[in-house]
Amino acid sequence: MRILVLGSGAREHAIILALRSEQTPHEIFAAPGNAGIARDATTLPLDANDPVAVADHVGTHAIDLVVIGPEAPLVAGVADALRERGIPVFGPGRAAAQLEGSKAFAKRIMDAAGVPTGRAIHARSTAEVETALDELGAPHVVKADGLAAGKGVIVTSDRAAALAHAEEYLPGGSVLIEEFLSGPEVSLFFLSDGDTVRPLSPAQDYKRLRDGDEGPNTGGMGAYSPLPWLDGRFGSEEAFVDLVTRTVAEPVIRQLDAEGTPFIGLLYAGLIITDDGVKVIEFNARFGDPETQVVLPRLVDPLSGLLLAAAVGTLEDVPRPAFAEATAVTVVLASEGYPQAPIAGRALSGLDAATAVDGVHLAHAATAERDGGLVATGGRVLNVVALGTTFGEARDRAYRAIGEISLAGGQYRGDIAARVAATEAG
Repeated sequence: MRILVLGSGAREHAIILALRSEQTPHEIFAAPGNAGIARDATTLPLDANDPVAVADHVGTHAIDLVVIGPEAPLVAGVADALRERGIPVFGPGRAAAQLEGSKAFAKRIMDAAGVPTGRAIHARSTAEVETALDELGAPHVVKADGLAAGKGVIVTSDRAAALAHAEEYLPGGSVLIEEFLSGPEVSLFFLSDGDTVRPLSPAQDYKRLRDGDEGPNTGGMGAYSPLPWLDGRFGSEEAFVDLVTRTVAEPVIRQLDAEGTPFIGLLYAGLIITDDGVKVIEFNARFGDPETQVVLPRLVDPLSGLLLAAAVGTLEDVPRPAFAEATAVTVVLASEGYPQAPIAGRALSGLDAATAVDGVHLAHAATAERDGGLVATGGRVLNVVALGTTFGEARDRAYRAIGEISLAGGQYRGDIAARVAATEAG
């Protein structure tokens, strides 16, 4: 197939690498891509957020499938423009993408579908925020209603900090004040063609900047998959996945379909396991980053077939995707100053030495070619992804590899998958 992947981050690179690993070769294009993606796909100078530009290009270049990576093109309606022209696209339309584009919309859908989630109060003014903070109490959870690149959430016991965070987003919209939920978090992806749902393998990511879950929230500093500790809580990982499919994914997909906004693409469920059961923290309308980087390398079935089946409405004919027993760990290398004010333009080196470590590959997030070398162009620069037979082995490989990479001021967490590796070792 001729496949166009929209986006420029590590998630899109991970999707492209999965497509390239298939036995049947594909012609893969990316728009706009990055320096790492350019080594594995043909990059195009195309505005991924422009529905007309994307649809015009696809219509004149015989693209068989479009895969939308980031959230912005979804909310902009790129998938709608493609579907209007009969082009298979993996990604929900603008209306269904509000599941991520608006936290208030997502809460309404969950309530209507009977999906377990925490209590939330929609606030549009400082006075409403103050009332909600006092009503729900600390720790305070404040979320920007719209898209915020993974940085619109604060969890704090400091009321003043919670109020200040809310006021940062109120001029352009509204916020949600949510009930604080306690427990381990799980990310679980679901493929959907608007009717049928097929789950992928769960992962756990690390949102805080520094070790021990300290520091500000980020877009994600690392992840691992699978989650063997689910066995002790639910009997097996498969039983957990079945539970979430039945109580979360299927009801939400049915509700969206009933409202005339079928969800075609990737439903990301951010979950928390509380003493009262599994509850939804948030939904995203696309593959998560950095969880995609550890889920897709373990996928046994060809990714292209799954994405196409979802795009054309034949997912019912596809068996539940299978995953290898291998463990996967990814560690994110970020620029100095991330997430508040990342310093861009610094040189990157040592990547060849990193990929020489057995079981390691790199997913580029924000890199560019300059003067014959690579430079970092944003906050999260690249992901070191390692596979192993155990978490200890995967962790060792990931950290040996990232130790080979040089980026002035670069930062990364040293505790990704440490707990699960320690449990595994006894």
